[in-house]
Amino acid sequence: MNLQAVQETEAQGEAAARLPAHEVVYRALRERVLFGQFEPGQAITIQGLVAELGAGMTPVREALRRMMAEGALEFRGNRRISVPVLGPEDVEELRFARLALEPELARRACRKATTADISALEEADTHLDEAIRRGNVHDYLVQNHHFHARLNHVADAPILAGIVEGLWLRFGPSLRVVCGQFGTRNLPDMHKDLIGAMKARDADMAAAAMVGDLNQGMDMIAQSL
Repeated sequence: MNLQAVQETEAQGEAAARLPAHEVVYRALRERVLFGQFEPGQAITIQGLVAELGAGMTPVREALRRMMAEGALEFRGNRRISVPVLGPEDVEELRFARLALEPELARRACRKATTADISALEEADTHLDEAIRRGNVHDYLVQNHHFHARLNHVADAPILAGIVEGLWLRFGPSLRVVCGQFGTRNLPDMHKDLIGAMKARDADMAAAAMVGDLNQGMDMIAQSL
């Protein structure tokens, strides 16, 4: 781990220490859903999260409430909460929403990116390639999300980026299933095309690369159903 990464990790740890308990629990639960540590259809219990996270009942209940409000979890009756199972129509809705927003974020990022921003995206893509080489599914999911989140941050469109982040929560568990079925080496992306477009300051090319990237991902999710 390089110095910058160490400093970022330490800063995140210090920031987390200042957060209220319910926010810490929410972020921990959110990461578990986003990176597919809970499978589609898997039941989640308050008692189980209390034991796993070492948290109190109240912050766990609040985190579950927030995740259900965001559509990342669903209430199934008999006090049962679970990760939603996507159907073909759900995947197509997600594809439609992503195509409406993420190419525009890529365009904006292309126009606003500094040389340092592009270098950071290249570094994120290098970490992603390493996760693919090692076949590490968890690291692949983390680094893939980090690349897209970094790009959306550069776009400086917080409303659009916030909506997109909510969409990622809905298909994260299914992407984990895809990795299990196809393996990380069989998960193509167009990140290098996107970075090349950003270097060329070609916003339309960046948007086209994003269209190709997300269509590849959503196609594989659809095939895994």
